[in-house]
Amino acid sequence: MTSTDWFQNAIVYHVLIDRFAGLTSTEPLCPEFLGGTLRAITGKLPYLEELGIDTLWLSPFCKTSAYHGYHVTDYFEVEPRFGTRDDLRRLIDGGHTAGIRIIADFVPNHCGRSHPFFQEAIRDRRSRYFSWFSFARWPDDYLCFLDVKELPKLNLNCPEARDHVVRAAKHWLSLGLDGFRLDHVIGPSHDFWKFFRREIKRDYPATVLIGEAWLEGIDRRHLKTLQIRNKYLRWIFGVSQEGIQREYCGELDGVLDFRFRDLVRTHITHGTGEGPALVDILRRRLATYPKGYFLPTFLDNHDMNRILYECRNDRERLKAAARLQFSLDQPAIIYYGTEAGMTHEYPVAVGRPHSDLQARQPMHWNGQDKELFAFYRELIRQKKERFD
Repeated sequence: MTSTDWFQNAIVYHVLIDRFAGLTSTEPLCPEFLGGTLRAITGKLPYLEELGIDTLWLSPFCKTSAYHGYHVTDYFEVEPRFGTRDDLRRLIDGGHTAGIRIIADFVPNHCGRSHPFFQEAIRDRRSRYFSWFSFARWPDDYLCFLDVKELPKLNLNCPEARDHVVRAAKHWLSLGLDGFRLDHVIGPSHDFWKFFRREIKRDYPATVLIGEAWLEGIDRRHLKTLQIRNKYLRWIFGVSQEGIQREYCGELDGVLDFRFRDLVRTHITHGTGEGPALVDILRRRLATYPKGYFLPTFLDNHDMNRILYECRNDRERLKAAARLQFSLDQPAIIYYGTEAGMTHEYPVAVGRPHSDLQARQPMHWNGQDKELFAFYRELIRQKKERFD
């Protein structure tokens, strides 16, 4: 048994800290902090125990200028609006006591524009932090996350910047975190990921490292910000999602299975609603990946339409998709509120400002779909029984 085998059939519950529990505002479509906290999530551990999940995935909790956490302004501090380091430690300890491991989103590719290191770099070319970023023409033309100027890209070829990010990851693991979902892994280089894995696994061998290798919304102009292999040649002949997912074999423990989500969308949510034939297709496909390479499945997340919306609010289609997901010998991810029947009115559209708020509405603690909750609880029980 290897040290990360615990993740093979994990049941992962994915939450946005600001939108899950403890909210001071319930404005559904507000791109601001609504008040969710780590302490309030700790108070919801009994709910998660009842559901039956065994892994909790937190959105980024580092100090940030944005409610979702991806605009990091300090890699070593907890965002005060989410709570304190002690609150995080209590959540981790409480989860472990309940038999729930805790993984967290980690964002090494870029930071927020208001990060003090970036602000110093654009004020002074002689700053030690100038080399932490990639300027085409200082101070206004720099590489960023795709073309989002609010997210300057870290130059992880700079040893100081690279080491800073690795130290931050180890800092949070020292509190007891069990792993990371690594944001936008196609941005940093393969050399960085090899270094990152080697450093993390040396001190924390049981830590699971799962990447987000996703191409949706990528245009040719973004290629200069990516460090996938043969990117310009592949762009000409076609870059497949499957190929991108395979690219991190041997570097990360696995990647989120966006290809699975695409197949479900084609065949179930937008297709006939029948999934049995897909089971064999998916199992044969999984067999082509190296043994021990995790491909966590999911039906939706914070960047796309909720699954119930995709199913045109047909709960039977959602159930068919979930049964398929839970039949596979891979970790299964539930996005918060799916088990409660959360949906939305308008679609999430890449490039449409704030349309992702549709999928990031506050957790429905009132008016939950109890029948759907019971369905998921039984599905989880069956998966554990089948694969334990």
